[in-house]
Amino acid sequence: MDYERLIDEETWDFIQKTGELYPDDAVEMSIDEQRRIYDCMAREFRAPRPDFVTIKDTRAAGVPVRIYSAGDPTRTVLFCHGGGFVVGGLDSHDDICAEICAQTGYRVVAVDYRLAPEHKHPAGFEDAWTVLTWAEKTYGKGVVLAGDSAGANICAAVAHHARGRTDALLGQVLIYGVFGGDMDQGSYIEHAQAPMLTREDVRYYMDIRADGGAPKDDPRFAPLADNDFSGLPPTVLVTADCDPVRDDSRDYRDRIAAAGGKAHWINEPGLIHGYLRARHSVSRARDSFERISIAIEALGQGIWAYDD
Repeated sequence: MDYERLIDEETWDFIQKTGELYPDDAVEMSIDEQRRIYDCMAREFRAPRPDFVTIKDTRAAGVPVRIYSAGDPTRTVLFCHGGGFVVGGLDSHDDICAEICAQTGYRVVAVDYRLAPEHKHPAGFEDAWTVLTWAEKTYGKGVVLAGDSAGANICAAVAHHARGRTDALLGQVLIYGVFGGDMDQGSYIEHAQAPMLTREDVRYYMDIRADGGAPKDDPRFAPLADNDFSGLPPTVLVTADCDPVRDDSRDYRDRIAAAGGKAHWINEPGLIHGYLRARHSVSRARDSFERISIAIEALGQGIWAYDD
């Protein structure tokens, strides 16, 4: 794959800086070391919160959350962070959540779900589900799910589980999510050695979540494993083109559409997994983040702006 041609200079600068802070062989380090250097990397890229965004750290039925507010929000965004189900937390995506709050005007509830390998599947899913239930009781209906990478997986799992249990969801915006697609074809092979995330990295992160390997036919673990894609909320999927997990989002879009639902896939050319942190330094990432914020805001208002 000719990444020198596909990826522009701004993005290469971001890749290089990320690599200096979080090396390619990070998965070979101890869990504690992975988390330490990931948190350090996140701090290096963190942008200041907008002054008018306020935060509150609390617990939602026992699950740690951070609530972002600006004014008098009428909608709630439940945000699940990325990090391979192993790293990350409330601080790693703090600025992203603050900017989503600022740009949409919605309340953002960031979920500090339990991480693997100490807490195996379905711990992360259970925490997100608990927070959704709490958010509905606390703020009422009108929730948009949003998450990146591993967090997108958890959000989608919540959306599948929500059918028949709650009508609080207005939509979901899933950013370069991993949904359990076939790792022996498509983008997993085409971009097996992509910058920022490789096929083997994905395998490592999926395997570490569960004892005895990935469970079969469990949509809480891999949403693409579901046999029913009807009744899901309107879904916007955003991917990086140079990313092994790219086709998971295409396939997820296709399954929802085939079941009669609303789903739209935005594939961002020249971008790589984890590009949200590049939104202040890479023009392509900045434009994509704007599309993400617009999608969240529109779904919160019941607007479907896509003609698939």
